[in-house]
Amino acid sequence: MYKTKDGEEIFVIDGHTHNWDGSKANIKNVHGQQFIDCFYAYHSALSPKEHVWPKEKFDKYGAETMYHDLFVDGYDDMAILQCTYLTDFYTNGFNTIEQNAVVAERHPERFILNGAFDPRDEQKGLDALDAMAAKYKLRGVKLYTAEWKGSSRGYKLTDPWAMKYLERCEKLGIKNIHIHKGPTIIPLDRDAFDVADVDHVATDFQGLNFIVEHCGLPRLDDFCWIAVQETNVFGGLAVALPFIHSRPDYFTTVISELLFWLGEDKLLFGSDYGIWTPRWLVDKFMAFELPEQVKKDKGVDLTMTAKRKILGLNAARLYGVDVESQKAKIAAARPKVAA
Repeated sequence: MYKTKDGEEIFVIDGHTHNWDGSKANIKNVHGQQFIDCFYAYHSALSPKEHVWPKEKFDKYGAETMYHDLFVDGYDDMAILQCTYLTDFYTNGFNTIEQNAVVAERHPERFILNGAFDPRDEQKGLDALDAMAAKYKLRGVKLYTAEWKGSSRGYKLTDPWAMKYLERCEKLGIKNIHIHKGPTIIPLDRDAFDVADVDHVATDFQGLNFIVEHCGLPRLDDFCWIAVQETNVFGGLAVALPFIHSRPDYFTTVISELLFWLGEDKLLFGSDYGIWTPRWLVDKFMAFELPEQVKKDKGVDLTMTAKRKILGLNAARLYGVDVESQKAKIAAARPKVAA
């Protein structure tokens, strides 16, 4: 938990975390190597130097390291575990729900476990989604529209089978649909992450929340024009946040545009762990202030109220987390120290 200089406690829900395996033992082909190397390039280029990991640690950090970085060293109170399967690139998958469940089951008071689906799996995949939802009590899924599958190099949310999966999510009560719509990762195709298909499905599925991870970057304008009209479209700040260190002027542009178009109630904090660790991101975010000229020109401000919402309260609302009750559960789960 983050505490302000005045002693106020800020409840933090990290909306975008992973427990991946990009180790050489799991890499299936050159594309798997390209993918994890590209992740590491983002990590090393955008992190403060003192927070850059050795490549071997980055490839596979494991559940214990993850827990420490998020909740012991980091300020996270809870974290949402997202899946990215990439089974065409990795023998056992890059980041599956089974991998994520290892850490989630050890610390149920800390983690929200999300699933995934791929509409190209058609009926077989629908049956698997039913089973996954029943086993893990899913409240959300993560979609990777640029993922390769055989000869296919991506899909759109508006594809007929994708629409069937979204209908099934509504039926199953899986309300939160996280979608990677951000920078490309080698070897995936940039245009397969285009945000245009979000507009269509958000209109058609009013019972679902569409959390557009990475705010559509580098398609910020397109995303904002969609999200301002669709009340059930939200922005996940993973990938946008690290620019607060490496390119603060760019971050100022991004966050001020998001506040202008979407408002403070529709933005969610995400570290994108393990590409970045949450401690330094939260420290810099809490210290960040919009320049006076930006506040005047755009009529927005990143107030303490806005920061509380973005860091945790907005995600708590979407996932039905009672913050005070959750604080008690976390406190009860902490190891007791002998007197």
